[in-house]
Amino acid sequence: MAEETDALAAMARILSPHCRVTRLSDGALIADWKRTRFVGLPTAEIQKFSSGSPEERAELVTGLMRAGCATRRRKKTPDGAIRVGLWLGGVHLLIRTLGFGRVLRLVSLAAPGYARADLPSTEEVGRLKRAVQSRSSRSWLVNGDCKSEAVTAFVLLRRCGLKAVLHVGVHEHPFALHAWTASGGLCVPDAVPRGHTFTPVLSIDGGGQ
Repeated sequence: MAEETDALAAMARILSPHCRVTRLSDGALIADWKRTRFVGLPTAEIQKFSSGSPEERAELVTGLMRAGCATRRRKKTPDGAIRVGLWLGGVHLLIRTLGFGRVLRLVSLAAPGYARADLPSTEEVGRLKRAVQSRSSRSWLVNGDCKSEAVTAFVLLRRCGLKAVLHVGVHEHPFALHAWTASGGLCVPDAVPRGHTFTPVLSIDGGGQ
């Protein structure tokens, strides 16, 4: 049972963002929700991920790639300073031009609604968090704006197929709003800035849904 669980986890890591893998009594089912396609794998095929030869695993991966269920290479979390800085500046300008509420309604256009089956790791989310906050604090335009940081992190994580939830919270006395994105056990920016707790009043998950 443990070997089969490990094999399913390994399979999930190579699947496309819009695919899900579900364990069945006699194997597994890969559901491609984007194209409404389903691929069944018997238990013997699944076991190749944990105990098969490299050739057998390569053959199975190639078959999944041909079926459109697997990607050749998983996208890395975009922690490059230049790319993060461009997204951060662009999001900030959109918020100032259109308003935060309208940007939240439009976020689904940039953030895919499909997430990978494997969970985001604390390490990769942490790299993105450091990159976003570093660029934000050094930018005279953004200047640590939580709304820009949260939306940027949400969009970039979702574009990599990673699960993320964008929260907007309120603090009553004194009244204040705060935005943050939660993923992999971390929040971008921090969910409790300077020790102030914010009660979530809006949460966006799955590409703006």
